[in-house]
Amino acid sequence: MDKNTLVGFALIGAVIIGFGIYNRPSQEEMERAQHYQDSIQNVMQKQEEAHKQQEAAAAKMQTVRLDSTSQFFQASQGTEQFTVLENNLLQVTFTNKGGRVCKAMLKEYNDQKKQPLVLFDQKDAAMNIGFDGKTENLISGNMYFQATNVTDSTVTMRANAANGGYLDFTYRLLPDSYVLDFTVQATGLQNFFPSSAKSMNIDWSQRARQMEKGYTFEQRYTSLTYKPVNDSFDYLSETKDEKETVPEALEWIAFKNQYFSCVFIAENNFENVTLESKMDQKGSGYMKRYQADMTTSFDPSGAKPSRFQFYFGPNHYKTLLATNKLTFDNKDPELEDLVYLGWPIIRWINRWFTINLFDWLSGWGLGMGVVILLMTLIVKILVLPTTYKSFMSSAKMKALKPYIDKINEKYPKKEDALKKQQETMALYSQYGVSPMGGCLPMLIQTPVFMALFFFVPNAIELRQQSFLWADDLSAYDDLIHWSTEIPLLGNHLSLFCLLFSLATIVNQVIMMKQQDTGANPQMAAMKWMMYIMPVMFFFIFNEYASGLSYYYFISSLISIIIMWVMRKMTDEKKLLAQLEANKKNPTQMKRGGLMAKLEALQKEQERLQKERQERMNGGKR
Repeated sequence: MDKNTLVGFALIGAVIIGFGIYNRPSQEEMERAQHYQDSIQNVMQKQEEAHKQQEAAAAKMQTVRLDSTSQFFQASQGTEQFTVLENNLLQVTFTNKGGRVCKAMLKEYNDQKKQPLVLFDQKDAAMNIGFDGKTENLISGNMYFQATNVTDSTVTMRANAANGGYLDFTYRLLPDSYVLDFTVQATGLQNFFPSSAKSMNIDWSQRARQMEKGYTFEQRYTSLTYKPVNDSFDYLSETKDEKETVPEALEWIAFKNQYFSCVFIAENNFENVTLESKMDQKGSGYMKRYQADMTTSFDPSGAKPSRFQFYFGPNHYKTLLATNKLTFDNKDPELEDLVYLGWPIIRWINRWFTINLFDWLSGWGLGMGVVILLMTLIVKILVLPTTYKSFMSSAKMKALKPYIDKINEKYPKKEDALKKQQETMALYSQYGVSPMGGCLPMLIQTPVFMALFFFVPNAIELRQQSFLWADDLSAYDDLIHWSTEIPLLGNHLSLFCLLFSLATIVNQVIMMKQQDTGANPQMAAMKWMMYIMPVMFFFIFNEYASGLSYYYFISSLISIIIMWVMRKMTDEKKLLAQLEANKKNPTQMKRGGLMAKLEALQKEQERLQKERQERMNGGKR
């Protein structure tokens, strides 16, 4: 393996390490986690007190009574009652106090206790809709609505006014979907609202529950996400508290967990939006506190209802694609962006290759561990031509190493570096060897391997799927664990991560054996870096999904086997003889565009150096 191949591996490792470090908790987060461990009772007590204060403030607002002169005075009196709508995928519970959704349960998914998964319930979420009247303001949370027109899939929550008018919140649960239609419409209330009234205010809040096994890993994928009109999605920070006033109109706002989302979509968009996300402490059972304040269009005459939709469901790419077709005719909400598939090129690979391959293999009814194994084999076969090209480039460089050593001995001084480079390039050219032949194929493979890095943590199909000792391929496997938090390691040791790191070290050792580092300190230092990378991988991936570590472990094992087979099939003496034949018959050599450019660059450097030398000699005379 030549220097350029090592550079290729180093670049690949740097990308993976850099992204891993970028996604690791910040120092602030680690200090927060350590503080939690040191003073858990104090932290939990303070958090509970703050939560109680927040609930008390909300309760105080909810109990504000309209006076007897209000048209909606009777609506402010009542007792809380609940109505349930459901289809084969989703069960939604409504409360007449505020006329809102107070609970959403997904029938086909379980929580960590193997019970049907509840996205939120009454204590977790709230939505208040405010209306500005001529003489008084209405807040939906202060009123008791009457449930009318109730069926298995529809309900109208109605707040009656004294003059015979009413305010309707109508809900319709679409069949075989996670979509809930929601309309707001006033009837007979023209005199209640001023003529200038054209909007209503919405205050939506929710505490995002911890749904998965690993708090830290789930936190990286839990964020308040939103979609500006005619623009791509954006989100608030996953790793710190953040509040933002968004200048653009928004098509939708999502309170997102790693694998599930609550999305609020408006037909006529949201305006004047303020978003806030706050971190919840580890061990509280929650990830974040979300808050969204906004306005949207409202017709007080009732001629045109304000239309919305909720999506309460999984972050599953094709499900979200299908949901796009159920939304408003004038929109393409691009809800699939809730499943982050990586940077543009990597996202394209995942969108058109990885997901379809995964679905095809999953369709056979195989276990997820076997599916990942088959995916790894297929990926390795697809990149085998570039792997072989990289290996042959390394083998050719090794065959020419005695000649390179002679050039190094010929030019031992640093001032002769250019001459040494020129003679080395000339040698490569004579034998038809490209110095970049080992590096470029490795770089070509990088997007494919990185695609899996982004895909696995977002593949909800791996959630709660067991394989060997891992009880959940979407979370770390903690066959070995302890009670005390260790910096950079946590409270467990992921066995798949350890095996992946060890296999990577073995793979590096096998590849390094063909290099003699004694005469080249720079190469020796680079090789040591290649040995250190797997150790860094261990600390980075220890809290990552075990399915991802398992994939990289299998990939490393297959690489070891492929390398061993290629070495057995390669006769170095015959390869050197072939190179010698290429030298004698240059017409048989394939000279690529890159090699030609390198030669041209070498000649240009030689010309410039000659001109500088002539100017220096002329100056001396």
